[in-house]
Amino acid sequence: MPEDLTVYLHFPCFDGVISAVLACEYLERKHGWKTGQIVPVNYSERETWTTRPLDKPAAVVDFLYHPDADFWADHHQTTFLTPELEADAKRRASASLLYDVGASSCAEVIWRKSFRFLREPRFREMVEWARRIDGARYDSVEEAVLGDTPALRISFSFLRDSSAEYCRFLVESLRSKSLAEVAASQHVAKCYQSVRRALLSGQRLFRKASRLEKDGIVVFDMEDTGKALLSRYAPYLDYPKARYSVGIMDSGDGAKITAMRNPWRRFRSVPLGQIFSHYGGGGHQRVASVLLKDRQEAQQTLGSILNDLRSASAKSMPREAVSGD
Repeated sequence: MPEDLTVYLHFPCFDGVISAVLACEYLERKHGWKTGQIVPVNYSERETWTTRPLDKPAAVVDFLYHPDADFWADHHQTTFLTPELEADAKRRASASLLYDVGASSCAEVIWRKSFRFLREPRFREMVEWARRIDGARYDSVEEAVLGDTPALRISFSFLRDSSAEYCRFLVESLRSKSLAEVAASQHVAKCYQSVRRALLSGQRLFRKASRLEKDGIVVFDMEDTGKALLSRYAPYLDYPKARYSVGIMDSGDGAKITAMRNPWRRFRSVPLGQIFSHYGGGGHQRVASVLLKDRQEAQQTLGSILNDLRSASAKSMPREAVSGD
């Protein structure tokens, strides 16, 4: 098998970056595969993903299953685009195909396989933060929105730079440096400070563009935000008792609908990832998003998603009253 490995990872996503770091190190240390290319991918490529030829050998992490991947790891509910692809993964079952829908992060899935080869404490720290960030397991909403640990500084920086070049810089840097060392680099520090200011501005704008519905859903439509940014946890600073948040944010490629269940309340979440998959998006049980071509389409789709969310929530309500998530 050729030595140069191409690694495809979900980006911009902290878990995607850490998963790529672990995969690169593990596959090189165990199999001798040297990483040649780092290729970020996102859900905008959903329609053409499985027909896209991969540069071989290929590793795909924290992203949709691809039948040509030599190494694949994921934890998303919506990873299999068709029943045939799920059957293909089961047929190909091996130590190089790693999937656990119950894991909080993809990095956690890879770590279980690779920790014997990655003994440096800094890798364990990365995995722990990937679990916390991707699983929304923050100590408080304040930490989620305005936290300043090295891992959060890196994660927040994606809001200012989501380029392929930045993705490659992070993966390559974290293979040899700690989270603190990379977070202190000039570019990451500059991005983070810019994002922090923008998040504070975004929080002020959010208060004017949001409302809490009677069923505990925060609905928002953020338009003309300028340089301001909105944290996906922003709804729970202003509405701590809300159950879900669903809303529209502008994106460079169109308009994005994002949804989240309140991670600081205990109840059984409806499968947000599955709901969003019906509209071309995806995600987890607790977090999901979809990118649409323009705001008009997003506003129409938002209404449909809210209907689906309310319907699913009504069906699960009896269980929510007595069980935790």
